Amino acid sequence: MPRTVWTSIASSADGVKLAALAASGIYISTNSGTSWTSNNVSGATLNYVASSADGTKLVAVVNEGGIYTSADAGTTWKSNNAAAQFPYWRCVASSADGSLMAAGIGGNGGPIYTSTNFGAAWTSNSLPRQVWAALASSADGSRLIAAGYPAIYISTNSGTTWVSNNTPRLSWRAVASSADGCALVAGVYGGGIWISQSTPTPQLNIAPANPDFKLSWTVPSTNFVLQQSAYLISWADLTNPPALNLTNLQDEVVLSPTNSSGFYRLKTP
Repeated sequence: MPRTVWTSIASSADGVKLAALAASGIYISTNSGTSWTSNNVSGATLNYVASSADGTKLVAVVNEGGIYTSADAGTTWKSNNAAAQFPYWRCVASSADGSLMAAGIGGNGGPIYTSTNFGAAWTSNSLPRQVWAALASSADGSRLIAAGYPAIYISTNSGTTWVSNNTPRLSWRAVASSADGCALVAGVYGGGIWISQSTPTPQLNIAPANPDFKLSWTVPSTNFVLQQSAYLISWADLTNPPALNLTNLQDEVVLSPTNSSGFYRLKTP
């Protein structure tokens, strides 16, 4: 890899696919960083990149330009001149499947833009104009955290509406989110690290997995136990360990039909 000024890096959930941005272009690795290939985006100074959980969907924001997206792990890129009147895109975030994205503006400030179709189209919101420095998303894209100067804002509906959590007026520079969006971390320029933890309420999903069936839920920021009941009277913990699906950041348990009715729930231990 060249000696250069690196601005951002993103990883798939398994750490195999990597995308790194530099002044000299975009570099892609498909073997955990052992080797890299360059993919220059002509005339673009890229500031930040985000990745889907499987590493195939990438989104990068460009200084004095639009937003670039890739659907093939960075092999090819497409420009979307979203809100090109803003000269300094600073941060971007993606859901686990890459369908929901958010991008923020630095420089003199501006709104947050969101996309619900893999970056094909973008819409702005009614957030106060401020200098945005960092964005993070939950796995399903429903929970977003946007930080900059002077405040942090939270959305629980994929960026449709936002609320301020009354944090101190500081220069917030970095944020990260757990898969369920309930554990958040924010860093302050020249200051400390702040942590927020809210109570997760994971949704338990059921789907056929011929000839079995599958129960799944987003990886929670606190532990949950899968339980089973035949008549909703007494509940028993299931001993089947959940498997982590790295394409959507969901815990999954596959069970065999018992030819009788049954009920399932998630319980805090």
